[in-house]
Amino acid sequence: MSTTDLTALLLATQQGSNEAFRGLYEQTKSRVFNTALSYVRNREDAEEITQDVYVEIHASAGSFKGESSAMTWVYRIVVNKSLDFLKHKRRQKRFAFLFSLFDSETGAAVHEPPEFRHPGVVLEQQENAAILFRAVDKLADKQKTVYLLTRVEGVSNMEAAQIMSVSVGAVESLLTRANENLKKQLSTWYDINRP
Repeated sequence: MSTTDLTALLLATQQGSNEAFRGLYEQTKSRVFNTALSYVRNREDAEEITQDVYVEIHASAGSFKGESSAMTWVYRIVVNKSLDFLKHKRRQKRFAFLFSLFDSETGAAVHEPPEFRHPGVVLEQQENAAILFRAVDKLADKQKTVYLLTRVEGVSNMEAAQIMSVSVGAVESLLTRANENLKKQLSTWYDINRP
């Protein structure tokens, strides 16, 4: 769907059209879900974020001014919701850590990340993708956002700049730092796990 069509649906949603909102949802749901999944690496959490994104879109459609594309506006919401979710999750983990490092019944580590599955990654590459996404999780939030938007979601540097409300130069700088940090992390992992 074209940017113009999404903008028209968003403008109609501003006017209270439930049909337009449904159309906007249908046209953007896979990108919203996949972006959220790239951040949280858990299907249920990504579904929860996706639902929150559409509640936010419906509630704040009136704030869309058309200064950026409709999809850029939607991406900005999903990125913010994903980062908010992760911050909340980190706070919960820190609090839980104070009480226990391991489950009292099973002895299993409480904070093991779930197995990672992303619809955009072919089965043969799941293990490599999981390693990469664990490294991406360790990036600073802005580096992580730039990397996920440009490298995973395929957004241009210009659009990433609009989504993040920064300059294109800042996006390029963040992406360079993200790539350098990932290279360090992955080379360390490779050195440790080399056959």
